[in-house]
Amino acid sequence: MARTVIAGNWKMNMTPSETKAFIETLKPMVAGKDKCDIVICAPYVDLATAVEAAKGSNIKIGAENVHFEAKGAYTGEVSCAMLKEIGCEYVIIGHSERRQYFGETDTTVNLRVKAALAAGFKVILCLGEVKEQRLAGITDEVVSMQTKLDLAEVSEDDLKNVIIAYEPVWAIGTGLTATPEQADETCGVIRDTIAVIYSSKAAKEITIQYGGSMNDKNAAELLAKKNVNGGLIGGASLVPEKFTAIVDAANA
Repeated sequence: MARTVIAGNWKMNMTPSETKAFIETLKPMVAGKDKCDIVICAPYVDLATAVEAAKGSNIKIGAENVHFEAKGAYTGEVSCAMLKEIGCEYVIIGHSERRQYFGETDTTVNLRVKAALAAGFKVILCLGEVKEQRLAGITDEVVSMQTKLDLAEVSEDDLKNVIIAYEPVWAIGTGLTATPEQADETCGVIRDTIAVIYSSKAAKEITIQYGGSMNDKNAAELLAKKNVNGGLIGGASLVPEKFTAIVDAANA
């Protein structure tokens, strides 16, 4: 069955000193809570500090993006090898903010996914519909198409290192949240798509997170749904007590 994964996406927040203090605070709060994997995805400048601070704990560290080329004239980008050397284990790819503000497409998402998997990372692949698509009634078609495009040429064996984060774009940073029923239904569409392009076994085993404003108040209800295997947490991941409450909900 799918493993539950609770991952924090800090976005453009936290300095290195704040990162160290946060993780030192979080470590005893989540110690021994082993019914889910716990991941903090931080800005590039925080990652070395985060890896060092998390040593000996059950907290894993990830990056918020990675480039698909090994090296070259890509000003401002970071390669898989750079992240590997400092000890990152996870990487977020295709977050809606990367797509919306920085020109990310399904083609470049797919290139990044394949590069990250080849380098041995666990990939948190983000996809989801915008408000206009939800209102037009084409959510299922959109997430199914994104799943197919973003995972093109990814083998079923490599899929074992992919987590899909369903993030309704209209619910990110807006305070809006898909109902538990909407989240479960759309995560189910993604799972059904995995069954079609891979196998029913792959569909049962893949972790599908909900990534649209999950917080300490709604986590338990969302995580109780059959097709929701965790959360990609934004704002609530910046507060140790709130993030721990979500981990607790996953360990209940």
